[in-house]
Amino acid sequence: MLKSEKEAMVQELAAKFSKAKSVVVAEFDKIDVATATQLRRKLREGGVEYRVIKNTLAKRAAQGTSVAVVANDFVGPVALAISYGDVVAPAKILMEFLKDRDFLKVKSGVVDGQRMNAADITALSKLPGLPELRASLLGLLLQPATKLVRTLAEPSSCLARVLAQRLEKNS
Repeated sequence: MLKSEKEAMVQELAAKFSKAKSVVVAEFDKIDVATATQLRRKLREGGVEYRVIKNTLAKRAAQGTSVAVVANDFVGPVALAISYGDVVAPAKILMEFLKDRDFLKVKSGVVDGQRMNAADITALSKLPGLPELRASLLGLLLQPATKLVRTLAEPSSCLARVLAQRLEKNS
Protein backbone atom coordinates (compact mmCIF):
# COMPACT_ATOMS: atom_id res chain seq x y z
CA MET A 1 0.00 0.00 0.00
CA LEU A 2 1.35 3.40 -0.94
CA LYS A 3 2.00 6.04 1.70
CA SER A 4 -0.66 8.33 0.21
CA GLU A 5 -3.22 5.49 0.38
CA LYS A 6 -2.35 4.89 4.03
CA GLU A 7 -2.72 8.59 4.84
CA ALA A 8 -6.09 8.72 3.10
CA MET A 9 -7.22 5.63 5.03
CA VAL A 10 -6.07 7.16 8.34
CA GLN A 11 -7.93 10.39 7.59
CA GLU A 12 -11.09 8.50 6.62
CA LEU A 13 -10.95 6.36 9.75
CA ALA A 14 -10.21 9.39 11.98
CA ALA A 15 -13.32 11.10 10.58
CA LYS A 16 -15.37 7.99 11.32
CA PHE A 17 -13.95 7.76 14.85
CA SER A 18 -14.81 11.41 15.55
CA LYS A 19 -18.45 10.84 14.42
CA ALA A 20 -18.85 7.49 16.20
CA LYS A 21 -21.11 7.20 19.24
CA SER A 22 -19.67 3.80 20.16
CA VAL A 23 -16.86 1.52 19.01
CA VAL A 24 -16.35 -2.10 20.04
CA VAL A 25 -12.92 -3.68 19.62
CA ALA A 26 -13.02 -7.41 18.98
CA GLU A 27 -10.27 -9.94 18.45
CA PHE A 28 -10.98 -12.61 15.86
CA ASP A 29 -9.29 -15.92 15.17
CA LYS A 30 -9.77 -18.37 12.28
CA ILE A 31 -13.02 -17.01 10.90
CA ASP A 32 -14.22 -18.38 7.58
CA VAL A 33 -15.53 -16.15 4.79
CA ALA A 34 -19.16 -17.30 5.06
CA THR A 35 -19.32 -16.54 8.80
CA ALA A 36 -17.57 -13.19 8.35
CA THR A 37 -20.05 -12.26 5.63
CA GLN A 38 -22.96 -13.28 7.86
CA LEU A 39 -21.57 -11.16 10.72
CA ARG A 40 -21.05 -8.16 8.44
CA ARG A 41 -24.63 -8.49 7.14
CA LYS A 42 -26.10 -8.59 10.66
CA LEU A 43 -24.07 -5.58 11.74
CA ARG A 44 -24.98 -3.64 8.59
CA GLU A 45 -28.68 -4.38 9.16
CA GLY A 46 -28.30 -2.96 12.67
CA GLY A 47 -26.69 0.25 11.39
CA VAL A 48 -23.19 -0.74 12.51
CA GLU A 49 -20.04 -0.58 10.41
CA TYR A 50 -17.59 -3.50 10.72
CA ARG A 51 -13.95 -2.83 9.81
CA VAL A 52 -10.78 -4.88 9.90
CA ILE A 53 -7.79 -2.58 9.58
CA LYS A 54 -4.07 -2.60 10.26
CA ASN A 55 -3.37 -1.82 13.90
CA THR A 56 -0.78 0.87 13.19
CA LEU A 57 -3.22 2.74 10.95
CA ALA A 58 -6.02 2.38 13.52
CA LYS A 59 -3.75 3.71 16.28
CA ARG A 60 -2.81 6.71 14.17
CA ALA A 61 -6.44 7.39 13.27
CA ALA A 62 -7.52 7.14 16.93
CA GLN A 63 -5.20 9.96 18.03
CA GLY A 64 -7.21 13.01 18.99
CA THR A 65 -10.56 11.18 19.03
CA SER A 66 -12.55 9.47 21.76
CA VAL A 67 -11.32 6.09 20.48
CA ALA A 68 -7.78 6.92 21.69
CA VAL A 69 -8.64 5.40 25.11
CA VAL A 70 -8.73 1.91 23.55
CA ALA A 71 -5.83 2.35 21.10
CA ASN A 72 -3.63 0.08 23.24
CA ASP A 73 -6.06 -2.78 22.49
CA PHE A 74 -5.21 -2.65 18.78
CA VAL A 75 -2.94 -5.69 19.04
CA GLY A 76 -3.21 -8.85 16.98
CA PRO A 77 -6.03 -9.50 14.54
CA VAL A 78 -8.57 -6.84 15.51
CA ALA A 79 -11.97 -5.86 14.11
CA LEU A 80 -13.91 -2.70 14.91
CA ALA A 81 -17.68 -2.37 15.14
CA ILE A 82 -18.53 1.32 14.77
CA SER A 83 -21.95 2.81 15.46
CA TYR A 84 -22.97 6.37 14.64
CA GLY A 85 -26.44 6.25 16.20
CA ASP A 86 -27.46 3.58 18.68
CA VAL A 87 -24.69 3.07 21.27
CA VAL A 88 -26.03 -0.35 22.29
CA ALA A 89 -26.29 -1.80 18.77
CA PRO A 90 -22.67 -2.97 18.24
CA ALA A 91 -22.48 -4.70 21.61
CA LYS A 92 -25.94 -6.24 21.29
CA ILE A 93 -25.38 -7.59 17.75
CA LEU A 94 -21.87 -8.89 18.45
CA MET A 95 -22.84 -10.63 21.71
CA GLU A 96 -25.94 -12.16 20.13
CA PHE A 97 -23.89 -13.42 17.17
CA LEU A 98 -21.18 -14.85 19.44
CA LYS A 99 -23.47 -16.84 21.76
CA ASP A 100 -22.45 -20.20 20.28
CA ARG A 101 -19.26 -19.19 18.48
CA ASP A 102 -15.74 -18.81 19.83
CA PHE A 103 -13.81 -17.30 16.93
CA LEU A 104 -14.41 -13.72 18.04
CA LYS A 105 -13.78 -12.23 21.46
CA VAL A 106 -14.74 -8.73 22.58
CA LYS A 107 -11.72 -6.92 24.02
CA SER A 108 -12.99 -3.45 24.89
CA GLY A 109 -15.01 -0.53 23.65
CA VAL A 110 -15.77 3.15 23.80
CA VAL A 111 -19.21 4.63 24.43
CA ASP A 112 -19.45 8.41 24.27
CA GLY A 113 -15.75 8.76 25.12
CA GLN A 114 -15.84 6.35 28.09
CA ARG A 115 -13.63 3.26 27.97
CA MET A 116 -15.43 -0.03 28.62
CA ASN A 117 -13.90 -3.45 29.22
CA ALA A 118 -15.31 -6.76 27.96
CA ALA A 119 -17.58 -7.19 31.01
CA ASP A 120 -19.00 -3.68 30.51
CA ILE A 121 -19.69 -4.45 26.84
CA THR A 122 -21.50 -7.65 27.86
CA ALA A 123 -23.62 -5.69 30.34
CA LEU A 124 -24.30 -3.04 27.70
CA SER A 125 -25.51 -5.71 25.28
CA LYS A 126 -28.25 -6.68 27.73
CA LEU A 127 -29.71 -3.17 27.78
CA PRO A 128 -32.61 -2.34 25.46
CA GLY A 129 -31.64 -0.71 22.20
CA LEU A 130 -32.82 2.64 20.91
CA PRO A 131 -35.93 1.30 19.11
CA GLU A 132 -37.07 -0.57 22.24
CA LEU A 133 -36.54 2.51 24.41
CA ARG A 134 -38.49 4.67 21.98
CA ALA A 135 -41.37 2.18 21.93
CA SER A 136 -41.57 1.99 25.71
CA LEU A 137 -41.41 5.79 26.02
CA LEU A 138 -44.19 6.14 23.45
CA GLY A 139 -46.27 3.62 25.39
CA LEU A 140 -45.75 5.58 28.60
CA LEU A 141 -46.74 8.82 26.89
CA LEU A 142 -49.89 7.32 25.37
CA GLN A 143 -51.05 5.56 28.53
CA PRO A 144 -52.73 8.59 30.24
CA ALA A 145 -54.53 9.57 27.04
CA THR A 146 -55.80 6.01 26.56
CA LYS A 147 -57.10 5.89 30.13
CA LEU A 148 -58.82 9.25 29.66
CA VAL A 149 -60.58 8.07 26.51
CA ARG A 150 -61.75 4.89 28.28
CA THR A 151 -63.04 6.90 31.25
CA LEU A 152 -64.91 9.34 29.03
CA ALA A 153 -66.42 6.55 26.93
CA GLU A 154 -67.54 4.41 29.91
CA PRO A 155 -70.79 6.30 30.82
CA SER A 156 -72.07 6.21 27.26
CA SER A 157 -71.26 2.50 26.87
CA CYS A 158 -73.04 1.80 30.18
CA LEU A 159 -76.08 3.72 28.95
CA ALA A 160 -76.03 1.77 25.69
CA ARG A 161 -75.95 -1.56 27.59
CA VAL A 162 -78.86 -0.50 29.82
CA LEU A 163 -80.91 0.57 26.79
CA ALA A 164 -80.12 -2.70 24.99
CA GLN A 165 -81.23 -4.74 28.01
CA ARG A 166 -84.40 -2.65 28.31
CA LEU A 167 -85.16 -3.24 24.65
CA GLU A 168 -84.65 -6.99 25.06
CA LYS A 169 -86.98 -7.04 28.07
CA ASN A 170 -89.73 -5.13 26.28
CA SER A 171 -89.55 -7.30 23.14
